[in-house]
Amino acid sequence: MTRPPKDDEREERISMQIIVDAYSSDEQALGWYYYLEEHLHIPFQARCIAHHTISPLEPGDEVEVVGMPSEEDCEHNMVVLIRWKSHQFGVPLSQLEGIHVDQQTQQAIEDWHYWVHQGYQL
Repeated sequence: MTRPPKDDEREERISMQIIVDAYSSDEQALGWYYYLEEHLHIPFQARCIAHHTISPLEPGDEVEVVGMPSEEDCEHNMVVLIRWKSHQFGVPLSQLEGIHVDQQTQQAIEDWHYWVHQGYQL
């Protein structure tokens, strides 16, 4: 997959609001966790946009995002809790896009997608 072009506004928000003063990957993960916890207006509807080996979702599946797991579950990847087929479990946020979400939720999802697609890692 090719990396998207740099987005200066998004890069600024990530470095100055999300991972500001984060020197280790653990600190960056906490920054992302708290940013998403604050900016994702849960619950919301989402659609799977990519296959992921640790998730049963297939592209096109629609789910309800119902929360964030514990900080410990997001040390290396941002995960959200979904309700799907009468079960609740975590899936990578990078696998989902919001459906009819508010602007703040949309921006937070897109910020995480940008981070992942740029090849940044926690």
